[in-house]
Amino acid sequence: MKQEILAKAHKKMRKKVHKKARKIKLLICDVDGVMTDGGLFFGDNGLEYKAFHSRDGLGIIMLQRSGIPLAVITARTSEVVTHRMQNLKIDLVFQGQHNKAQTFEKICQQLQLKSNQIAYVGDDLVDLPVMRKVGLSIAVADAHKLVKQQADWITEHKGGHGAVRDVCELLMEAQGTLKEQFSVYL
Repeated sequence: MKQEILAKAHKKMRKKVHKKARKIKLLICDVDGVMTDGGLFFGDNGLEYKAFHSRDGLGIIMLQRSGIPLAVITARTSEVVTHRMQNLKIDLVFQGQHNKAQTFEKICQQLQLKSNQIAYVGDDLVDLPVMRKVGLSIAVADAHKLVKQQADWITEHKGGHGAVRDVCELLMEAQGTLKEQFSVYL
């Protein structure tokens, strides 16, 4: 009985999330804690190192082929991020952004998008101002509890461990492009 109630609640929540996801025309992600696990590694030479998950990369490529571009807004500035975003052909890269909400507004104006046409993935308190503005707010599985409470949806995987892929597949599923993207590899 309890499992049936939970299953119905989950199905109802998924329908609500899919309804929002069908409107999305841009996905914005934080970097540290979302595209990476949040760990910061520095070599003796002062160079910064980050680990990105390859499944996230393929998810991003499929999402872009589906017609949904991706942007990143991050408070830190890193050459590693620049290199990875170039590798993934992500042109909308905003580093060193301590006021993410202000950057979000600039993106909306630049791309002529309404806030309900944008999804945002975050993991920590600095992401909340943007998460409150977007059409679909998403927290990674290991996000701060307050971020999870504000999110419309929480990924199955942790940041840097496939969370972005979870989001990409959710958006493609809701917009009916997931099977087509998978068929390229099957």
